[in-house]
Amino acid sequence: MKLSYIANDTKHAQEALDQLEKEYGSVPTSDADVVIALGGDGTLLEALHTIKDKDVPIYGMNLGSVGFLLNDFRPENLIERLKNAHKVEINPLKMVVTDVDGNKHEAHAFNEVSLLRQTRQAAKINVKIDDVERLSELVCDGILLSTPAGSTAYNLSAHGPIIPLSAQLLALTPISAFRPRRWRGALVPWQHEVTLSVINSKKRPVSATADSTEIRNVQTVTIAQLNNAPRTLLFDPDNNLEERILKEQFEV
Repeated sequence: MKLSYIANDTKHAQEALDQLEKEYGSVPTSDADVVIALGGDGTLLEALHTIKDKDVPIYGMNLGSVGFLLNDFRPENLIERLKNAHKVEINPLKMVVTDVDGNKHEAHAFNEVSLLRQTRQAAKINVKIDDVERLSELVCDGILLSTPAGSTAYNLSAHGPIIPLSAQLLALTPISAFRPRRWRGALVPWQHEVTLSVINSKKRPVSATADSTEIRNVQTVTIAQLNNAPRTLLFDPDNNLEERILKEQFEV
């Protein structure tokens, strides 16, 4: 089995990289059967974006802080573990942005697309789903649309719901909503398109971020799930992602 690696630049990750390359060898990502991500969840997201044009499975090994989407770092019997790993397919979101100057930008997100105010003033955002207005004006610090895989990350910190991978839902979650005060977000079926338009964007500028890609001074952001570009993550049988997401809902 041919392995390639994407590693964080921390000392622990670089030492692990040297160890694995010596023991199991290394090939370019374009020739790999499996890509090994060494670091935290951010490193795994980097790996997903790095290999976006090649559907090669990614096996993450946690050498970061949280590592929710990764396996424990265990260098022994790696090939055998990879052969027995549980496969999980995840689908990215496609973000299409029109900025205040009329320029178009595109980016993909495996965790979430988030909009955030850029100044001291609250953002004012209009929310449409499939061109049907659902909120004429959300006054807030921001809003995000999360995938099931990303629902335990920023979405959960913003008090959004945890979504099982098989639910085929996306979480639309406000960030510090001021008006309407009682709105706590919505669950959106994956096939719907969400359009977020910034009201008075010159006075109340807003940025949009798809994972690590940020566009500033946005006017309109359209988000839809891509189902023709799935990515495969590998997990040890005792580290099943579906089970981890289910357990996370009972953490106190």
